[in-house]
Order: sequence, then C-alpha cells, then structure tokens
Amino acid sequence: MTDPVEIPAVPAPLRWLVAPAGHRVEGPDRVTVTAGPRTDLFGDPGGPDRVANAPALVAALDGDFTLSARVALDFGATYDAGVLFVHVDDGNSAKLCLELSPQGRPTIVSVVTRDGVSDDCNSFTVDPDGVRLRVTRTGTAFAFHADTGDGFWHLIRYFALKGPARVGFLAQSPTGEGSTVRFTEITHTRTPPKDLRNGE
Repeated sequence: MTDPVEIPAVPAPLRWLVAPAGHRVEGPDRVTVTAGPRTDLFGDPGGPDRVANAPALVAALDGDFTLSARVALDFGATYDAGVLFVHVDDGNSAKLCLELSPQGRPTIVSVVTRDGVSDDCNSFTVDPDGVRLRVTRTGTAFAFHADTGDGFWHLIRYFALKGPARVGFLAQSPTGEGSTVRFTEITHTRTPPKDLRNGE
C-alpha cells in the first residue's frame, strides 16, 4: 500500500494503483501526474492483449458525488491522455479522456472495461485549451461529462459498474515516451446534477 496523497479539494486520501514517473501536488486543487513510456490501461476487445501500467491516483468517495477537473497536457504521441478514472478492480474500470487521436486531434474519449475487456468510444474533437472533465455517481450509475469551454456539460456516457468504486486521476502514453498531465480546478460536491442530460 502506497502512502496517501492529500489534495484538499478531494475529501478523502488518494493512493496510487500504479506509481507515476513523477507527480506534484501544486495547491489545494491541483496535481500534476507524469506517465512513463508505453503506459496504458486497456484490454483489447479484439485480442488477448491487456496493458495495465498507467499511473492512477484514486480515492474512495462515499455516496453520490461529482468530481471534476480542468485537464491539460502537451501531446507528444498518439493516445497520450489525461483521464478522470473510475476503478472497481483490476478487470473493471472506466476512463474519461482528453486524448490525442490517430488523426492528431485532441478528442474526448471514453472507455469502459468489464472483466478485463475494454470498449473504446471517440466522442468529438476539441480545442484542448479549457477542457474540463467530470465524473458523477448517482445511485448505482456513473455519468461522464465534458465542458469544452462554453459552460455546457456534454453528456459523454452513462453506465454502471458493479461493486465499490474508487475515483481519481490517470495519465497515459501508450505509444509515446511519456506524458505529463495537469489536473487543475479540481472540485468535489456531494450534490450531483439533477438532470444529467441538460448541460447543467
């Protein structure tokens, strides 16, 4: 068990599932996470390949909640990403990513992994400046949202994962030599949006 990481904006201690190449807590609502080369968390649905070496920092948050952050990184290689992460166990998790697509465009991507097999859904391309990501738990369901800078929270995905989940931050560089992700303006609330689909 790793030593806890304290970020005042998150109301529970965070711990590393996989240690990073480096990290810094830079204030009450900021953390920077560096992923090393060839790091990812993905189980290929078309084959046996599974990679689970991306650094992930997670906390157990009770009840309904919303956790959000502004996410930024200097893209160096395809699939470099900053991620809000939901973790149940080694075979069951979910990622909401600001990721560099194979076409070289920053893209909102979501991935849900069940029993070690991942799906992969590209939603839309974005101007990477000003992107905020958000994960909400309400009852037994999770919702992923993205705000591209206009204040409207776009629903990216609505799904369930069985079992107690921990939530936090992940950095990845599946094809590259590493990536440093800046999570800022981290906020937590125990009052989820009343309507997950109206942009609030």
